[in-house]
Amino acid sequence: MSWSGYDDAGTQGPTGAAAAEPANSHWQEPPGAALGGMSRPKPEFPEPPPVDRHGPARVVALCNQKGGVGKTTTTINLGAALAEYGRRVLLVDFDPQGALSVGLGRRDPRELDLTIYNLLMQREVTIDKVLLHTEVEGLDLIPSNIDLSAAEVQMVGEVAREQMLSRALAPVLDDYDVVLIDCQPSLGLLTINALTAAHGVIVPLECEFFALRGVALLMDTIQKVKERLNEDLVIDGFLGTMYDPRTLHAREVLATIMEGFGDKVFHTVINRTVRFPDATVAGEPITRFDPSSGGARAYRELAKEVLARWPLGVRDA
Repeated sequence: MSWSGYDDAGTQGPTGAAAAEPANSHWQEPPGAALGGMSRPKPEFPEPPPVDRHGPARVVALCNQKGGVGKTTTTINLGAALAEYGRRVLLVDFDPQGALSVGLGRRDPRELDLTIYNLLMQREVTIDKVLLHTEVEGLDLIPSNIDLSAAEVQMVGEVAREQMLSRALAPVLDDYDVVLIDCQPSLGLLTINALTAAHGVIVPLECEFFALRGVALLMDTIQKVKERLNEDLVIDGFLGTMYDPRTLHAREVLATIMEGFGDKVFHTVINRTVRFPDATVAGEPITRFDPSSGGARAYRELAKEVLARWPLGVRDA
């Protein structure tokens, strides 16, 4: 099985200090590099055409109950790449840790007056009061902080508690092309809310053995939400992240993902590189922090791939 991920990669790389960055631009994985006994050539995805109007938005939940697999990094950078292609994008920080908000320059989310918690739990708070503009044109944010952890407890007594996020987002869906929800690493009521509000799910999977262990439970949860709460929910794709093409283990895990999920696996792979945490420290997407880097090119390619996979605003894409 071969994989032609877009990010700078290689089947054999530099040694010494340079080996710490497998995404260096001076070496690349050749097309058809072996991961196993099959081949999957990477297609060329077209440049997304401009849009003459915005909305209604396609809502996508980035979901995996395992932490540290690249959900927040993907939410930020995929959103920024989609905005580069002229789409209006809303990012929803739905994790009490507030990592998405920090990654977009909100250094201390605890100091925010209004967050997604207030939007969900206080009827007098409307979404326009919570929305924040970012430094990236066309990219907006609904922030979060630790207050959201209380919402999961308070939601239990609410009528139609699974639809609370869906109702909160409804007033602005016609203003955006894409809404990306960064879910917390659990399958609790907050994640159920995100899946109920979403049209599609992107599942980031770290190319490491333990990342695969909880996928069956995640798939079961998605199926239950589809059957009971949101019949239009589909899996948009599985995304390989933190991939180091020099290691046999990473190549074998990626091959296993492909064997298990077939065409649902994105052709684009996100390589492990120190530029992502550097961008997070700077409070910027990689596409803005280091626009010529392999990571930035990878997320632009992922944006082209997701746009090619579904027409915006269509629930049954």
